[in-house]
Amino acid sequence: MAHVYDMVIIGGGPGGYSAALYAARAGLDVVVLEQLSAGGQMALSHQIDNYPGFSEGIDGFTLGIQMQEGAERFGAKTEYAEVKSLDLLAEPKRVETSEGTFLGKTVVYAAGAGPRKLGLPEEETLAGQGLHYCAACDGMFYKGKTVVVIGGGNSAVADALLLSRLAEKVILVHRRDSLRADKVYHKALEEAENLEFRWNSVAVELLHRERLSGVRLKDVNSGRETDISCDGVFVSVGRTPNTGLLKGQIALDAGGYVSAGESCRTNIPGVFAVGDVRTKALRQIVTAAADGAVAVHYAEEYLAGLH
Repeated sequence: MAHVYDMVIIGGGPGGYSAALYAARAGLDVVVLEQLSAGGQMALSHQIDNYPGFSEGIDGFTLGIQMQEGAERFGAKTEYAEVKSLDLLAEPKRVETSEGTFLGKTVVYAAGAGPRKLGLPEEETLAGQGLHYCAACDGMFYKGKTVVVIGGGNSAVADALLLSRLAEKVILVHRRDSLRADKVYHKALEEAENLEFRWNSVAVELLHRERLSGVRLKDVNSGRETDISCDGVFVSVGRTPNTGLLKGQIALDAGGYVSAGESCRTNIPGVFAVGDVRTKALRQIVTAAADGAVAVHYAEEYLAGLH
């Protein structure tokens, strides 16, 4: 008969490997399915300074490997496979992958969410070389420098305010003539003396030598283009959750994130969502890791018939 795991974890980022660590230490038979390498989006960060326990910081790839090794130390398994489809209503739950079928009594979905890109040439090349998607992660590198924030929603405004406390100058670029952000932010924006607005503008080119040196903006009304020199650009035009495989089975919110509260339980018993993929106020490494621990707590209750 096919092997049935106590827990199948989809995604090997901080949420997935935190769940694997807690599950394996609790004696559960657990496997992590990861498509590329340990760490997920975190692995792309050159320097992480806001995860506790590393006084000098740590790069995301190394932290991901250490999380994987920590979980595997207690018996968690890792399989490198691309998940193709899910049947979460089956008993046991079925996960079809490029490497075969995995069966689990419970499933933890930790596939994460990726930043929405600008779609400009060389965007991938310049990521981490002056182009960033997380002000909380990388803002510290721009103390006393000039940065551009692209976006007009709550996340963009929050990023601009955070950066205004670090950078010498912050230029907020928005395609409309007013912000979409909640009015609660407006007073703080008015009080930020080093914050400048570029309304009705979109980025059309990333200027660079070895690393990013500026951005070319286009006025959406006149079509006029201007170049802005800067040390860094922070893109904050939304995120895209990796929830395509869940549609039709798991309840999603209006933004496409899994509707799971602080218990990480979804609408299907025995299925949990952790990390950036679920509805939550703050998407950071530390909150994803916390989700993993919480999900295992409630998964143990489910497996014990206490749900």
